[in-house]
Amino acid sequence: MNSIKEFAARLFVRFSGYTYSNLARLFMRLFVGIMFMQFGIRHLVNYHEMAPTFPTILGMSPAACLILMIIIELVCSLFIMVGFLTRLSTIPPILSMMAAEFYILHDMLPHISSYGLDSTQPGYLPVMFIGIYLFLLLAGPGKISLDYIISIYLISRQGKDEKEELDEV
Repeated sequence: MNSIKEFAARLFVRFSGYTYSNLARLFMRLFVGIMFMQFGIRHLVNYHEMAPTFPTILGMSPAACLILMIIIELVCSLFIMVGFLTRLSTIPPILSMMAAEFYILHDMLPHISSYGLDSTQPGYLPVMFIGIYLFLLLAGPGKISLDYIISIYLISRQGKDEKEELDEV
């Protein structure tokens, strides 16, 4: 009976006290990268059908906006998934999702009687992506990333210690 209690106590501490932040950040990077990349692939495959009617921003043509969106969706997703320039790579998707949210709300608000938390309208998808990208921007890529490997290499070339240079990676 005592060994069962010890096992339960160890199991409890393992599940509640240990953090797997680097693995969690890897999962989040892969998840959001794959989810966002599928939009880029869809846009690329359906380019000719979407180019004439794609929403415009900053006075660009619909085709130019679609090309820019495809580049953001594919390149930034790939960089985020492998953890290369991760924090920088989250900024274009955040801006594009802010534009998408504006476009969705701008187009839909006149037709929706109430747009509240119980709504099933598609405006929540860009907000979800913005939240995940903001998390990655704040948390960073973690140790399972090219950013970390490159940082370690650059720190070692300068003859410095990893623990002194990198704060809680």
